[in-house]
Amino acid sequence: MREPKDSYLTNGYSLKSWLLTKDHKRIALMYLISISVFFFMGGLYAAAIRLELLTPGSDLLQSATYNKAFTQHGILMIFFFLIPSIPATLGNFLLPLMIGAKDLALPRINLLSLYLYWIGGLLTLYALMQGGVDTGWTFYTPYSTTFSNSYVMAVGLGIFINGFSSILTGLNFIVTIHTMRAPGMTWFRLPLFVWAHYATSLVMILGTPVIAITVLLLAIERVVKVGIFDPAIGGDPILFQHLFWFYSHPAVYIMILPGMGVISEVISSFSRKKIFGYEFIAFSSIAIAVFGFLVWGHHMFVSGQSIYAGLVFSFLTMVVAVPSAIKVFNWTATMYKGSISYDTPMLYAIGFLGLFLVGGLTGLFLGSVGLTVHLTDTYFVVAHFHYVMVGGQVIAYLAGIHYWWPKMTGKMYSEFWGKVSAMLVFVGFNLTFFPQFILGYQGMPRRYASYPAEFQVLNIFSTAGASVLGVGLLMPVVYLTHSIFAGKPAGDNPWMLPGLEWRTQSPPPTLNFDEQPVVTWEAYEFGEESGLDLEEARRAAGRPSVV
Repeated sequence: MREPKDSYLTNGYSLKSWLLTKDHKRIALMYLISISVFFFMGGLYAAAIRLELLTPGSDLLQSATYNKAFTQHGILMIFFFLIPSIPATLGNFLLPLMIGAKDLALPRINLLSLYLYWIGGLLTLYALMQGGVDTGWTFYTPYSTTFSNSYVMAVGLGIFINGFSSILTGLNFIVTIHTMRAPGMTWFRLPLFVWAHYATSLVMILGTPVIAITVLLLAIERVVKVGIFDPAIGGDPILFQHLFWFYSHPAVYIMILPGMGVISEVISSFSRKKIFGYEFIAFSSIAIAVFGFLVWGHHMFVSGQSIYAGLVFSFLTMVVAVPSAIKVFNWTATMYKGSISYDTPMLYAIGFLGLFLVGGLTGLFLGSVGLTVHLTDTYFVVAHFHYVMVGGQVIAYLAGIHYWWPKMTGKMYSEFWGKVSAMLVFVGFNLTFFPQFILGYQGMPRRYASYPAEFQVLNIFSTAGASVLGVGLLMPVVYLTHSIFAGKPAGDNPWMLPGLEWRTQSPPPTLNFDEQPVVTWEAYEFGEESGLDLEEARRAAGRPSVV
């Protein structure tokens, strides 16, 4: 195995060389560290919530403190971890490599988006340390504009600034995909990871300004007392819900679409088989992005909107499930008769299929007008949301991190501990959130620090599962960090794959490729047409043949 040449990691060691870099790979690593910090902090709030719910009474946290705990858990996880996680880290690092470009089209804008993320995050953390916010991550009015005495303005400003980071990242991705593809890299040779990020970027650009304007209107009403959302001064609180969910439901797809892109790559790679229905998966990503803007009203079935509007939004909710179902079908068909190897990324991908399926199907329950009246604001909603966001997006994020870690660092991690971690995450996650479906169906409302005693047993199961999940999520921090200093060299193509990112050294050089690549093969081509003897290379790397 040849020694790696100079790479983006060795191109300067000073703090200045990192803070002023325009290299998309270094910016991605700084995002990776930043979102990990926010994920850890959001996890601490989750631990406090689960500990409080061990007993029926409000023992550990007072109700007011509990309100802040679940609010701040939601804000940190959604705005500062889930939304930027895959686009800002894996997307930033891999998108130019996958299309054969030297960098993103707008490298200075890329660095600016990181700074905006930091400024928004630090402002939000300052507000949380000063006393926090208690409105719920949805900031529903008129409570957030009139009655809350917590740091609504500061947190809102932090989210407002962070939104521009998201918009700039989406803009950069779209321009890069349109203008910087290598010769021969046609639209239908693009990896599905790139298609997923293209669709995500459309939602980022079109949806994020809406939440920015909503937060701005909230601030105007709170400071200037102009009646916008507060009915006492002539406003309409339902208007806030329309504006908030017009962004926040598509934001779900900002979170999950990049994860779907990761899963497409991992399943094809570890099944050693061309992806089934490439065009269907590619266009289903665009369809999800478009339909995602049409279903916001299913969050408002009990807000007083007309029953006719409810029926329309219910129908559209069923429609948006179709492209997601197409993806699941095609991933399953790809695995059928494939030469599957159960490496750590593949274990996460298989876990994703099961968990996302549960999350998606329970979403149909909540999209049905009649049933959702019973389930709204119960733990059923909490369970559904976490099955999609954690069982889907976070699991996909972990799959992607393990899949591309050898490319990012040039080092291999412990496969044994990777598999143990994946199993603990899967078991711990289900033990945590599946009981919450039952609790919700039985009527336990969310966002309360105390509850009737008959719900305690299932809450104990849920807290025990959260402990297992926490251990499973902390383990990668240990063995991935260990691999940086003591891991075996990964080689350029440890998984023996045909994609462009695997045809440059690990870790990649600053300009990604020594020579301009020319693409002459189709996406996910494992045969001789790929120009690589992948099986020979696999045996040379000491990995068992999968033929």
